[in-house]
Amino acid sequence: MKGVNHHYDTIVLGLGGLGSAALYRLARRLGGDVLGLEQFELDHGRGSSQDHSRIIRLSYHTPGYVELAKQAYNAWAEVEADAGQQLIFKTGSLDLWPSNPAYPMSDYTGSMDACGVAYERLTAAEVMRRWPPFTLPDDVTGIYQADGGIATPNLSNAAHRRLALARGATIRDNAPVTAVRPVGDSIELVAGGELYRCRHLVVAAGVWSNDILGFFGRRLHLTITQEQVTYYATPHAADFAPDRFPVWIWMDEPAFYGFPVFGEPGPKMAQDVGGERVTPQTRTFEPNAATLARTEAFLAGHIPTMLGERLYTKTCLYDLPPDRNFVLCTLPEQPNVSIAIGAGHGYKFAALIGKILSELALDGRTACDISPFHIDRPILLEEDPVLNFMC
Repeated sequence: MKGVNHHYDTIVLGLGGLGSAALYRLARRLGGDVLGLEQFELDHGRGSSQDHSRIIRLSYHTPGYVELAKQAYNAWAEVEADAGQQLIFKTGSLDLWPSNPAYPMSDYTGSMDACGVAYERLTAAEVMRRWPPFTLPDDVTGIYQADGGIATPNLSNAAHRRLALARGATIRDNAPVTAVRPVGDSIELVAGGELYRCRHLVVAAGVWSNDILGFFGRRLHLTITQEQVTYYATPHAADFAPDRFPVWIWMDEPAFYGFPVFGEPGPKMAQDVGGERVTPQTRTFEPNAATLARTEAFLAGHIPTMLGERLYTKTCLYDLPPDRNFVLCTLPEQPNVSIAIGAGHGYKFAALIGKILSELALDGRTACDISPFHIDRPILLEEDPVLNFMC
C-alpha cells in the first residue's frame, strides 16, 4: 500500500441513520472536506436504520429525553426545509398503560409536565371511541400526544446523503475498515484497501462499534439483539390510515408498538426488545416464530382488525448499552474521535445527533446536554452491569 493520498478534515464511519445525518451536517460546514465510509452497500439491511418508519415522540421517561426530542423536531424541520421534502409525518402518538405496568406512567407524564409538553389522559373507553380498532380492558389508561408520528429512515437517510453530496461530500461504500491508528494530531485508517487520514473521526458504526473502538483499546458492554417488524394486509386498512390512527406503544413488559399504514398497504407492529441475542456474524434474516406468536396474540386481544395476511417480516439489530441510553461523546483519551450509539431508539433523534456530532468534530463542544451519554459513565465501566432496556 502506498502513502496517504486521501486527506479529509473529517471522516464518518457508518452511513446508516446517524452517520448519514452527521455527513450532511458536516458537509454544510466543510463542503468537500468530509468523507463518508460504509462497509457494505448503501441502504443495506444488516443494521438498525432501514425500513419505512420509526416512531418519533415527545413522550419519554426523563425530562432530558423530552428536551432532546423537542430539539430533534427542530433539527428535522431544518433538514426538511433544505431538502424540500417532508420527512416527519405527524399522526399523534398513543401510549397505553395497563394496571400495574412495568413502566410507570408518572415517569412519562411527569417528564412532559416538566418540559411543558401538552398531552391528553384518556380512559380505555375514550381510546376505543376515538380509535375503534382498539379493544382494551377497563383498567387501561391512554396518554395521547398530538406531535407524535413517523420518522422515515428510507427517505431521510437518502435525503441526508443527497444533501451532503450536493455540498461536495464524498461517499464510498463497500469499504470495510481494517485498521485505525492515531498519527500525531490526525487519525489514519485503512478502508476498502485505501489509506485515509483525517483531523477528526466520527464513529457511527452501530452494532459494529466495538470493532472500531478496539483500535483504541476500548470495548463497550453492548447487548445486540435481532428484532423484527411485521406488516399485515388487513382487510380493514382504511381504519389504519395515518390520518385516522396513531402510532402507539403498549407500556408494559413485554412492550409492543405499532404504526398506521405507511410505505406498505398495511399497518406494522413489533415487540420492543423481543428478539434473541446475536452478534453481527451470527444474526439471521429469518423471522422469529416465538416473537411472531407473542405479537399476534397481543393483536388478537387488543387490535384484532389489524391482523391479516402477513405481507412480510423484516429484521434489524439493536445496539443496547446496559441502561439503554445513548453513547454520544468524544473519546476522553482521543478527543479527535467522537462516537454515537443509538441504543435501539435513536432514529427519531438522528437529525439532531448528526448535528451534535458535527459540532463535536468542528467546535469541540455542543450546546446540547449530552452529559448522560458519556462513554465513561459508571454503568459502562461495570464488569457485570444490571440491564434495563426501558425507553
